Amino acid sequence: MAAEVLAAGGASVDLFDAMPSVGRKFLLAGKGGLNLTHAEAIEAFVGRYGEQADAVGRWLRAWSPQAVRDWADGLGAATFVGSSGKVFPHEMKAAPLLRAWLQRLRRAGVRFHMRHRWLPESWVLPADGPVSLRFATPSGEQVVQADALLLALGGASWSRLGSDGRWVPALAAAGVPVAPLQPANCGFDVGWSEYLASHHAGAPLKNVVLRCAGPAGQSFERKGECVLTATGLEGNLVYAASAGLRDQIQHQGHATLTLDLRPDRSLDELQQALARGRGARSLANHLREHAGIKGAAAALLREGVSAEDWARLSKDAAWLAGRIKALPITLTAPRPLDEAISTAGGVRLEALDAGLCLRQAPRVALAGEMLDWEAPTGGYLLTACLASGAVAAHGLLSVLGMPQAAPVEPA
Repeated sequence: MAAEVLAAGGASVDLFDAMPSVGRKFLLAGKGGLNLTHAEAIEAFVGRYGEQADAVGRWLRAWSPQAVRDWADGLGAATFVGSSGKVFPHEMKAAPLLRAWLQRLRRAGVRFHMRHRWLPESWVLPADGPVSLRFATPSGEQVVQADALLLALGGASWSRLGSDGRWVPALAAAGVPVAPLQPANCGFDVGWSEYLASHHAGAPLKNVVLRCAGPAGQSFERKGECVLTATGLEGNLVYAASAGLRDQIQHQGHATLTLDLRPDRSLDELQQALARGRGARSLANHLREHAGIKGAAAALLREGVSAEDWARLSKDAAWLAGRIKALPITLTAPRPLDEAISTAGGVRLEALDAGLCLRQAPRVALAGEMLDWEAPTGGYLLTACLASGAVAAHGLLSVLGMPQAAPVEPA
């Protein structure tokens, strides 16, 4: 996106990528249907960015969710709004959109250099004047000079796609303030029993309500689906709560959430149903028939309770109903950063001006996931990445004294 805006503004643009082809994480994002953005009101949209809502909101005023839709439409990837408010191209795939985008960029004069890995060791920030860069390439080391530089190096999740976080020590050594990279939109470890891990790993928990403290201490509550893993929990519902849960673990060594396994039934209704005599029926059958609890949910209900306590407490309808409505689960650690969907942390925004250029080196701009912000899944991450690219490109055009970008024309 930065290359597109820079080229439209009259800049001569070279794009370097360490991978054999561009847009690999973009393609992965479209594997299950490319969620480009979200159709909710802009005020609610901006609120999804938590502590950095004000900063990201400024990016979105320059490149809004509607601008993302218009851009995709202009590339022949007409969009539609799904039942959840998420916006997708009609083809539901990233590859056709990426192909059309690259064709348009090449027509605009953007030159692509694949398998060029930046060598930032001993790199010195240019206070002013040209920027010098060293690259490792298949034909040997190359040095490139440029009037300005825009870095969009990603975070450190899914490193096999190119974003490996190797830039962090180099920028920190150059004096750029960097917040530690952390997993975002991630799963968590719990430490299940061997039985639960071996018998129910991969089982979904559908239509449950997750409650916990949010990232700023406020209450979080949402209905959705999560998945039991061999080590803990993951899935969209967990990802949505992950910022607050991760921060709790960081501050107190663990985090606790509760799951309402039957949100469609009240506590009193469940208690009355479970209080009915079960006769010769097993407890498993009693739970299935009167509470709709079976399989992985039934195993989870018993998890962490000793056999002695279970034999005693499971006869108490009030205790069982309360556990079904608010099952406590203690999380011990987020899953490793490389498994996360995205990355929190990165270059601190106070180091950048309004055009996302470094205050200490105005000819160097930064964009995307390498900046210190995060967003939930649902189109918010991709929208803000695109918006930051546009803002950073405008920032460099201003520094270089070039005309601002003309509107992007359809393919």
